[in-house]
Amino acid sequence: MKSFLLLLLTALSITSCPQYKQGVQNLHPFDISEKELMKSISNLPAASRDKIAAKAQVFLDLILQLLESPEDLLILVDKEHTLGKQYIPPDLINLQGYSFSLAGNKLELRRMIIPDLLAMVESGREQGIELVISSAYRSYSRQELIYNYNVRSLGRKIADRESAKPGHSQHQLGTTIDFGSIDDGFASNPAGIWLAEHGWQFGFSLSYPPDSEKITGYRYEPWHYRYIGRHGARITREFFLNEQQHFLEFWKQKNLFFRKIRIR
Repeated sequence: MKSFLLLLLTALSITSCPQYKQGVQNLHPFDISEKELMKSISNLPAASRDKIAAKAQVFLDLILQLLESPEDLLILVDKEHTLGKQYIPPDLINLQGYSFSLAGNKLELRRMIIPDLLAMVESGREQGIELVISSAYRSYSRQELIYNYNVRSLGRKIADRESAKPGHSQHQLGTTIDFGSIDDGFASNPAGIWLAEHGWQFGFSLSYPPDSEKITGYRYEPWHYRYIGRHGARITREFFLNEQQHFLEFWKQKNLFFRKIRIR
């Protein structure tokens, strides 16, 4: 009788645990079943849903790491979402004190991305690749000058494909870099080819990929990379088909959801 009661109590304690719902084990470390996970991502493109379904636990392990990242690392900045005129990154530093190849004297980035940027530059050099930083942080006012110049020079329709309005530029984040020649030829340049293959390993994601203008609103820019952290870049590559825009939209919509169901 004692053995029966012990088994009954054990069964009740397991089924009442947040790791179980209606006899279905949840995906560690979240209070969610695989079926519920797939329902929560139903608005993603079919290809992304298929990849998440095939590797649901890997996906959630990466989500857990993203929840530990600085909250402002994955801010969505695009044609619809603005940083505003007052936004200035909190830890900007001049790049002249580091062993970077710079195309200017007043290039700044956030301090928090420097370790991975240094690691990427050093890795490239080991393989005979020199990554030149041509543009980095831009203030709201600086972007305003650039955008207005492009409108005058190219017309608004073309300018809007190639230049962000002030407040809508990823460069204002202080985590975005234009590399090399800042032209289409960079895609076939050894540095451009190397970045496309290896940048994600160091947390750098191509913001405006080829054939994605309908998604991003901007034409292909092979030189424009945003640092979203190593976990963010990996999840973008593995589950969002290298579409940074889709990943950042997803994160804006769902990060609070994952925070709430995380088991602590």
